[in-house]
This record gives sequence, structure tokens and C-alpha cells, in this order.
Amino acid sequence: MRDVFEDIFQAQPPDPMESARRNMRPALKARFYKTAEVREAEGGHAVTLDGKPVRTPARRTLAAPSRELAELIAAEWDAQRETVDPAAMPLTRLINSIVDGVAPQPQPVADEIAKYLESDLLFYRADGPEGLVARQSKHWDPAVEWARDELGARFVLAQGVGFARQPAEAVARARAAIPSDPWRLGALNVVTALTGSALLGLALAAGRLSLDAVWSAAHVDEDWNMEFWGRDELALKRRAFQFAELQAAATVLAVVK
Repeated sequence: MRDVFEDIFQAQPPDPMESARRNMRPALKARFYKTAEVREAEGGHAVTLDGKPVRTPARRTLAAPSRELAELIAAEWDAQRETVDPAAMPLTRLINSIVDGVAPQPQPVADEIAKYLESDLLFYRADGPEGLVARQSKHWDPAVEWARDELGARFVLAQGVGFARQPAEAVARARAAIPSDPWRLGALNVVTALTGSALLGLALAAGRLSLDAVWSAAHVDEDWNMEFWGRDELALKRRAFQFAELQAAATVLAVVK
């Protein structure tokens, strides 16, 4: 079990589109275990394969703070068939990154999320056409209004691509809502990076917006362009992979309180 994650997860890009860009085929490992289970362990609930604990690439125990979350991770391992495909295990990859990258140093992750509050996707609105303007307002205003009403963060909206400096107080109030718990923090970081919006991530974490609402809001402009210019199959394949990533993050936010 020593090299489970090193062999399976580190040697290749987990994103199949990244593999395509590098002109490589993922070298999938054959399934080498019969059962994936959850056992009590120091620091939480550990995922085991045939009774042996799984280790992250940094040699830490793959464990979750709740049994429910650990069982969901184990289910991903159980769902593998002849081979173990990292691209089909978004929750495992997320927990792996939290255990190795977020828990030891949470502050840089919180700082990275906070940077988005200076130039969040939702702050920059189109000046036309009218249909796009209306669609942005429909999908983006709920998060902006939630930040104003619940967090006391009054952000400035702008048209076009010109930089709009945000009030320091608004940024500080929204930043105060960033969780300190490494599990929720790591999940929020994924949502923010995938959507380009810390506000969408915070609203999802607070239960103000649903997963589907956040996903739709993040793709307003792209959807509009595809409706006008036609479907982009490559973009849609990447979006399917990213939606699985977003689902994994939303699961952590829902399970870890």
C-alpha cells in the first residue's frame, strides 16, 4: 500500500483533457484490492483497502473528519473496476489535496480565496447585448445581494473590463466569512477556482445557493457564446470533468459543518 497514491495519482494529470494536451494516455493501474472500508483512526475516519490504510502522496493517512465523508471516499474506490482511474475519483483527489496541502498551511489558501474578492467574476457586467445583461443579473445578483444583506459587504459593480476597486470594508467583511476549518476551506478554494468567484463559493458554503445555481452562474458568459456561435465540444468535455470537481467540493461543504 506504500505507493498507492504515488503510483496512481502523482504520475499522471488526473484531468483527461490535460492528458490530451500532453499527448499522453493515462497509465491506469489495475485494481489491486477487493474491498474499500472505513475504520476509526487517529484524526478521524480512515479509508482502508483490504484492511490497510491508504496513504496520500505526502505519506499521510487518508482520513476524513466524519464517517459519512470517509464512506463516500471509500465508495469511489469501490466503484473502480478492472483499473483505478483518478479521473473518476474527484472526491478522493480533493481530500488528498486537503490533507496534504491545506491542513498543514491553511492561511495561504484563505489568502488566495480572498484575492478573488478584489476582482470577482460577479462584479464585471456586460454592457450588451440586453439578453446577456439580463442573464448575468438573474444568475449573479443573488450572490451579490446575499453578501450585502448577510455579510454587510457592499461591492461595486462595473460594466466592461475596466478594473473596479472594491471598498476595503466590503472585502474585509466577506473575507471574515471564509472558513478556518481546513476541510471547508479546501472545498471553498476549489469552488472559487472553478467558478472564478469567491462570492459564489461563499454563498454555496452558506447554503444560500445550490450547486446547480452556482454552476449556471459560473457559465453564463460561456453558455451565451455557445448559444450564439454553436457548441464547443472540447469545452463541454472539460466542463463535465469540472462539474465532478465542483460536486466533490459541494459534498465536503455539505457534510463537514
